[in-house]
Amino acid sequence: MFHGMNYVMEVYKEQSFSKAAQNLYISQPALSAAIKKIEKKVGAPLFDRSVSPIQLTECGKEYIRTTEKILDLEDEFAYLVGNLHELKAGHLSLGGTYFFASFIFPPFIEQFREKYPHVNLDFYEGSTMELEQKLFNGELDIVIDNYDLNPQVYHRRKCFQEQLLLAVPASFDSNRRAVNYQLTAADVENGRHRNPRFPGVPLRKFKEDPFVVLRAHNDTRERIDAICLRENIQLNYILKLDQVMTTYHLTQYGMGISIVNDTLIKHLHSDSSVIYYKLDAPEASRDVYLYYKKNAYLTRAMQEFIQIAVPEEW
Repeated sequence: MFHGMNYVMEVYKEQSFSKAAQNLYISQPALSAAIKKIEKKVGAPLFDRSVSPIQLTECGKEYIRTTEKILDLEDEFAYLVGNLHELKAGHLSLGGTYFFASFIFPPFIEQFREKYPHVNLDFYEGSTMELEQKLFNGELDIVIDNYDLNPQVYHRRKCFQEQLLLAVPASFDSNRRAVNYQLTAADVENGRHRNPRFPGVPLRKFKEDPFVVLRAHNDTRERIDAICLRENIQLNYILKLDQVMTTYHLTQYGMGISIVNDTLIKHLHSDSSVIYYKLDAPEASRDVYLYYKKNAYLTRAMQEFIQIAVPEEW
């Protein structure tokens, strides 16, 4: 019904079919035919052709008023698209676990906000399972996690690599059996544990000690279980928790050994109450990825955030 509304508007402005046809670079008969086709769809004439210059009918006046509203909305939409492209407006939904929300996202978010202060940022903190569900449903645009999500469903960009370490209370006697393997927090911060010549500790040296670990179906827990299976040992899990930070705090209080990543130690800095050990196993090394759903529209805001988080990969 409003297809060809520019023809009606031009006739209305010029009050003449011939002048309107000239402005539109079409013949007068073609213009008249196009207007009649629109009037047929409307079900009533738009112009009173019995007077000169031609005038709008009552139906024609309503058509013009509606057309002007449509044109205003088109202008508004074009302005919005322009702002979105320049990131003067827009929305970005991010998600991460408690650990990544606390230590990884903040500098990325700070850089993004400084650069694009008008983009509305939402952040969701949850478990890997919750994050993947929301990413799949389109509730989240980007998720950062160390779990391997389905590559057929999600694109991924590598953020960084992290190393799992044993964190052992300094008060444990078992440390005496592993003196040659010990690391301080400063060593971890300096990357000493990443030197391939630095030895990894055999887990059997701590098999009698209490461990505070994450619950099943967590990537860290799955990796330590795999190491135990290959080394044919069974560790003494006294507590199973949800957050790596909680397990580490319990280690600081001397309650048990925890398995932490070097990213955590680098952010928390030195702690003389804990001794660290490298795990010499392929499962101890893992990549952290930025995920977004395949076949989803990659907005300008998403592109810019990805460039901030993983510039070498973009």
